[in-house]
Amino acid sequence: MEINRLTVLMTILNFALLVWVLNHFLFKKVQLVINNRENEIAGRIKKTETDEMMAENLRIQNEQKLLEAKEQGKGIVEESKKKAEMVSGEIIQEAKNEADVLMDRARKEAEREKEKAAEEIKSQAVELAILLSQKALEKTIDENEHRRLINDFIYKVGI
Repeated sequence: MEINRLTVLMTILNFALLVWVLNHFLFKKVQLVINNRENEIAGRIKKTETDEMMAENLRIQNEQKLLEAKEQGKGIVEESKKKAEMVSGEIIQEAKNEADVLMDRARKEAEREKEKAAEEIKSQAVELAILLSQKALEKTIDENEHRRLINDFIYKVGI
């Protein structure tokens, strides 16, 4: 077996030309596409990480705002309860005052009615006394008749 130097040289040149053509037309473009793709993927990864950090920050802020809103809500509820208790107390106090005024009026009215009834009884007693005197003057009465008239008077007066 003999090695032909020309064939070896031509094969080496052919291989070098093939490598140069592939490198120039194929490998550089493939490498460029691969590099672009790698850069695009790296950019998306960075953007995703940034978006995740922003989302986490927003989640934390939202949780804080939610806690603040809950605290505010509790404060509003407590304040409303206090106001309701105050209004309730005022209403109860007004009702008590009104009841006291009504009771006082009723007492005064009852006292007036009592005084009026007493005056009426006195008036009737006077009338009966006058009537009794008239009857006594019309005829002469003895002691028994006198006692009977007094008992009648007492019975009519209700003493």
